[in-house]
Formats: sequence, C-alpha cells, structure tokens
Amino acid sequence: MGSLSIWHWLIVLIVILLLFGSTKVSSLMGDFAKGIKSFKKNMADDESSPNSSTTQPNKTLSAADHKDDSVPFNEPPKTTISSDSEKK
Repeated sequence: MGSLSIWHWLIVLIVILLLFGSTKVSSLMGDFAKGIKSFKKNMADDESSPNSSTTQPNKTLSAADHKDDSVPFNEPPKTTISSDSEKK
C-alpha cells in the first residue's frame, strides 16, 4: 500500500506527457541537463583555483557595515509637501 507499482508510475508518466506534451518535457529535460553541466563546470573551476580563496580573508559582515544613515531607525522619513503658491 505504501509503495507504487510500475503500472502506477507508467500511468503518472502518461498523464504528464498528455498535460505538458512531449516537446515541453524534452526541452525541460534539456535545460535541466545544461544546468547540471554548468554547475559541474563551476565546481571544477572553484576547485582548480584555490589561490583566490587563500588571498582573500573570509570576513563576515555585520549590520553596522550596511548601516544607512539617511533615515533613522525608529523614525519615519520626513516628507515635505510644497504647493504651487509657495513656489511663486
């Protein structure tokens, strides 16, 4: 009861093919394969260049590094509304 037989998987596959069409599934699998190849290439590039990771120290950024002084933390930004009569 907990596992599905081969017939259940075949029915699911047929329903998926009917819903999405064979060209959509084929292009989706092709894009998936390109993503895996790109991931493997980038992982190989990271492993082949260990010098770049030793020259740059690992620094964790704190909230003070990203502080924005333009708006105080607990105050809403001040807005001014000018009318056309004040411009004259």
